[in-house]
Amino acid sequence: MEMSITQPAAKWYIDEMDLKEGDFVRFYVRYGGFGGRISGFSLAISNAEPNNPAIKTELLGVTFYVENSDIWYFDGLDFHIKYTRKYDEVDYVIE
Repeated sequence: MEMSITQPAAKWYIDEMDLKEGDFVRFYVRYGGFGGRISGFSLAISNAEPNNPAIKTELLGVTFYVENSDIWYFDGLDFHIKYTRKYDEVDYVIE
């Protein structure tokens, strides 16, 4: 399993969350929401520091990660975060 984030997507998070070098973005699974890979669950974000990261990547001084407790959601698939200019938002690709 790989995790990647494009530079425009990282910049989007930095701007939207007012992040600075050394900060973190955690992707975690929550019950509810829509558009998730598994019906009834969706991804959420926080700026918590890692406890037990399963995967992580660093870009523009910010660490983006998924904790070991949430890795089940990806079922061994790759997780890519991209920026969509048309909608000015990020898009999650799990494949």
